[in-house]
Amino acid sequence: MPASPSTARAINDRLALTLLQQEGALTAGQLKQLTGLSRPTVADLVERLTASGLIAVVGESGEQRRGPNARLYGIVADRACLAALDIRTESVSVLVSDLVGRVLAEGSVPVGPEAGEAAAVEQAVALVERTATKAAASGGGRLHTVGIGAPGLIDPASGELRDSAGLPAWHRRLVAAVQERFPQARVSVENETNLAALAEQREGAARDRDTFVLLWLGHGCGAAVVLDGSLRRGASGGTGEIGFLPVPGTPGLPSATDCAGGYHSLVAAAAITELAERHGLLPAGSTGPGPAAAALVGAAVRGAGEGGEFSSGRRETVGDPSATQAGAYAVCGDRRAGAAGHDGPADDRPPAPASAEARFLDVLADRVAVGVAAVVAVLDPGRVVLGGEIGAAGGDALATRVEERLRRMSPLATEVRASALGGEAVLRGALLTARERAQDELFAPRER
Repeated sequence: MPASPSTARAINDRLALTLLQQEGALTAGQLKQLTGLSRPTVADLVERLTASGLIAVVGESGEQRRGPNARLYGIVADRACLAALDIRTESVSVLVSDLVGRVLAEGSVPVGPEAGEAAAVEQAVALVERTATKAAASGGGRLHTVGIGAPGLIDPASGELRDSAGLPAWHRRLVAAVQERFPQARVSVENETNLAALAEQREGAARDRDTFVLLWLGHGCGAAVVLDGSLRRGASGGTGEIGFLPVPGTPGLPSATDCAGGYHSLVAAAAITELAERHGLLPAGSTGPGPAAAALVGAAVRGAGEGGEFSSGRRETVGDPSATQAGAYAVCGDRRAGAAGHDGPADDRPPAPASAEARFLDVLADRVAVGVAAVVAVLDPGRVVLGGEIGAAGGDALATRVEERLRRMSPLATEVRASALGGEAVLRGALLTARERAQDELFAPRER
């Protein structure tokens, strides 16, 4: 059954707006070429969208003759502003953009554990207000949609952040407080790892993938699952709570209310900081497990690279300090035992002992690979992206090590890639979801 004229107009309008969003300003002729629509149909939709205030003439094409065919049409970007928030355990970051994603203002504020719940909420909301005010001074419109990324579970029925043990109470209050301060705005919250995965799929390390898993390595750990192009949340919204995964090498088992003893105890920031200290890589005066752990991993990557090492190629026993010491002479292993008195050519001599940084990265890769192997065995995603501050800090050095170990542990071919967006992934994901929600409403056909 053919579409009604009104339905056809709505489909054509949305197609043109999507192309203008993706390609930037276009002439009517370019819209005709890209949409496959007839010249009269394109002329009608351009007139319709211009009259509704969604698009406007933004210039002329140098390749066209002067006149109507030379006009470049673009989305009216200042029709509305969008805000994205990244809520962390001890900080909040905000950016405000126009309707096409051009960043107008941004800011961040630390929220220390000594701040009370009410004070923490007020600090964060005040940051949003200041950032929105700066954006308005730069030509932005009213704040239309706010996307918030936060750790924890999102209730699939209500769309609200659930009360989770171990997370600050002010996280849940902040969402309501932002809605109260901006009553005209549409405010939504999503799990931070899910948002990072959406951003990596659109703009980062999973851009060419419909199926992949993002493993978040930061203050805690989590996973986002994208299958056949769709983000999977699960029956209770808990897909990807990999910190509760029972694994070898921990002193016990996790409980329903505490992930200590699970995968969290191997790869979360506090565990990585402890691992770095065991390898003599913890600088004096280091505090705080989150950013400090990422800095330690980044420093280890640089240190291992300076020495020419990359990976020992030897899989050590997860969580066993003696195994860490046994890996000091990686690669050469048993060959070194028989190398005493070696007087052959210099090129035949065993490699130099691996540095402390390389050994640290090897053991960290062992730990990460345990969880990745479990995910791969169940989902067969084809690609795993290491995200979060720690995954980004490990870069290709850590990703390659994990992939090497995974090849020995699983028969399923899986690429392991480092995040391409790093610490910006959550904000980018929140902004993308806010933009889609705003455009769904603003670009909807008007009733006649």
